[in-house]
Amino acid sequence: MTDTLDLLWGAEAIAAFLGRTKRSVFHMLEKNEIPARKVSGRWVASKRALIAYFEETAA
Repeated sequence: MTDTLDLLWGAEAIAAFLGRTKRSVFHMLEKNEIPARKVSGRWVASKRALIAYFEETAA
């Protein structure tokens, strides 16, 4: 089901998708700088939401 929802579970998966270090992604997550939320103590983000966010901020 997570493939259908296009979700990335955990800061490490989010970092790999963004091409950033896990440490820099943790910083962005804690500062609410990227669209993600904690679910049961674990960060989760939608690939589509991340792409849209960065396309919007880059424009």
